[in-house]
Amino acid sequence: MNKIRLFNSLAAVMVFSLACHSSKDENVESKKQPICLSDTMIKMVRIDSATYNQVSDELKLSGEVNFDENKVVKVFPISSGQIVSVNVSLGDYVKAGQTLATIRSADIAGNYADLSGANSDIAVAKRQMENQEHLFKNGIGSERDYLESKELYQKALSNSSKIKDQISINGGGHTAANGTYTVAAPRSGYIVSKNINQGNFIRSDNNTEMFTIGDIQDVWIWANVYETDISKIKPGYEAKVTTLAYPDKVFNGKVDIVNNVLDPVTKVMKVKVAVQNLNGLLKPEMFANITIENKEGIQAVSIPAAALINEDGKSYVVQYNNRCDLKIKEVSILKISSDKAFIKTGFNAGDKLIVGNQILLFRQIQEAGN
Repeated sequence: MNKIRLFNSLAAVMVFSLACHSSKDENVESKKQPICLSDTMIKMVRIDSATYNQVSDELKLSGEVNFDENKVVKVFPISSGQIVSVNVSLGDYVKAGQTLATIRSADIAGNYADLSGANSDIAVAKRQMENQEHLFKNGIGSERDYLESKELYQKALSNSSKIKDQISINGGGHTAANGTYTVAAPRSGYIVSKNINQGNFIRSDNNTEMFTIGDIQDVWIWANVYETDISKIKPGYEAKVTTLAYPDKVFNGKVDIVNNVLDPVTKVMKVKVAVQNLNGLLKPEMFANITIENKEGIQAVSIPAAALINEDGKSYVVQYNNRCDLKIKEVSILKISSDKAFIKTGFNAGDKLIVGNQILLFRQIQEAGN
């Protein structure tokens, strides 16, 4: 009988203890304080929203900066001769019409000598024609003699015109009777190639240009595409270009031409990306990294990639509802592209989230058990 009473007493104590413990837990739970963003903290973070976008497929390529071939001019000598002076250096910016070099040419001097002789022939032929015309009109000379003198005069004029055309072709106003002629810039741009020096002798039939002038306000990036990636690129796709010289600067462009022929040795296809180069930072022959964006794929919810928190093989974000309503949301990543992360599940378009210092808030929310 005493044993039964003792058992009942212990049971009553345990029930009372459990009841007290449960009541204590409820009090602790009721005293949990929400994590709120202070005025200072809210200045240290950025509140962004999830949006519904097309999933962009990125293709990483390598390439080289080149001139826009439509804006490059090669300057060749118009006549053989010796270089008297060179007025520009490699890399100089020149304006259209600016003198690049002066050349002394025996051919040009010969043209002017021929012109002088032709002008003398004109003067003689004209006097003879006028004399024969006077004799013919006064009945002293024959019409035949007059017509022959007139024909000789016309031939002298034609010969002079031919020589003037030659001089015009060989430089016109840029030539002088002493045989010198100046080479002028046909367009504005930079001297990107210079193959002559003072004292050099040149020939008009030489295949090597004296100067190459290029405009680098617009440049081409020739990128290499391997066979496996050919289907991932089309004209009109947006491109982002970076270089070793300016690793933190991104140059925007578009795919302009996709070649249809692969290089038989390297097995790559060339793709031309047109890029504006208003500040002239991109130089020909620079190595470039190109990222091609294909936005023709499926649509999905996207968030800034910088908002992701990775822990234990899972991805999380800090959802923002208001300053005192912050939650940890696990998300399933579909794809990370450039600065965006595309979400498969766990977050909806329009939901707000914290970007910047979100890991600090993540830890505080974890510790608070919210």
